Amino acid sequence: MNRIATFCAAAAVACTLTACNPSTPPPAASTYDADVKAIQDNETQWVADYATRDAAKITAHYAGDAVLMGPGMPRASGKDAIQKMITGMVSDPALSLKFLAARIDVATSGDLGYSQGTYTMAMTDPQTKKVINDHGSYVTTYRKQADGSWKAVADIATSEVPPPMPAPAKKH
Repeated sequence: MNRIATFCAAAAVACTLTACNPSTPPPAASTYDADVKAIQDNETQWVADYATRDAAKITAHYAGDAVLMGPGMPRASGKDAIQKMITGMVSDPALSLKFLAARIDVATSGDLGYSQGTYTMAMTDPQTKKVINDHGSYVTTYRKQADGSWKAVADIATSEVPPPMPAPAKKH
């Protein structure tokens, strides 16, 4: 009987020690709040960079494999194409672009996030040479970089301004 009691006591101690010292490490602390703030701070800086009209600073917010899709513009894929598009945009003296996120979220994995919000933009219409004012919605998807920074990988805007009406047909 003593043998069984000793064995049970030893098993209980072993179980207790094993439960207090699990072999798997505890989960890493969540960086969710810090990541959301980092994306928010990045967008605030991005708007400030648009105000400076510095194409290199603006383009630096994109990852090398990013895609930019804006209303009335062809899709720009890759940082070089994005730099070229933005260089053209900032050469317009009427350009003004501001955006503000209504929502920012980060995946549980901590490596992807997105923002969605609204934008306002003024620019010169290449056809009429008049300043047009645009506004709409955007979604930007971010990927966390090895250095901990967040870079845009997909930046998509949708205008809420209806397209101009076509010119009336001429009567013969």
